[in-house]
Amino acid sequence: MAAEDPIVSGMAGRYATALFELARDERSLDVVKADLDRFEALVTESADLQRLVRSPVFSSDEQLKAVTAVLAQSGIGGIAANFVRLAAQNRRLFAVPDMIKAFRKLLARHRGEVSADITVAEKLSDAHLGALKEALKAVTGGKDVDLDVKVDPAIIGGLVVKLGSRMVDTSLRTKLNAIKFAMKEAR
Repeated sequence: MAAEDPIVSGMAGRYATALFELARDERSLDVVKADLDRFEALVTESADLQRLVRSPVFSSDEQLKAVTAVLAQSGIGGIAANFVRLAAQNRRLFAVPDMIKAFRKLLARHRGEVSADITVAEKLSDAHLGALKEALKAVTGGKDVDLDVKVDPAIIGGLVVKLGSRMVDTSLRTKLNAIKFAMKEAR
């Protein structure tokens, strides 16, 4: 399926495709996704782990030992743990966040879901997330929508929604920039 119509590309896409196909064959897509989500959250929350993942200073052995300890401590095992360890061993740990994102795209396609990237100025409540999901579900013809929400205070307010090739930018930053540009043109 993934090879027929590639929706991911590059090195991260190749790793994600291999992981997806293995997890699908082992009937453990949900477990692998949950473990990858947990690993991504650990990396996001820890500056030391971010440094380990991104820095070329650490050798592959050092990364492998550290990641193995983190995985064991957090209870991440099986296919996802082996995948992260393989990435560390191959000096590809820096690309794991992109691999996880590509894996999610493949999983969403497999499930018939659509993925939407949402950027907001502050964290949304569960009620607002539900309303946003329903609105996007109506736009996509009833398909389930998987939201990837990022908080960026720089947009000041509003939100930016990217759904496939479509993007809707209702951020205050964009509106203020448009007003600023219009005022410059009026001079």
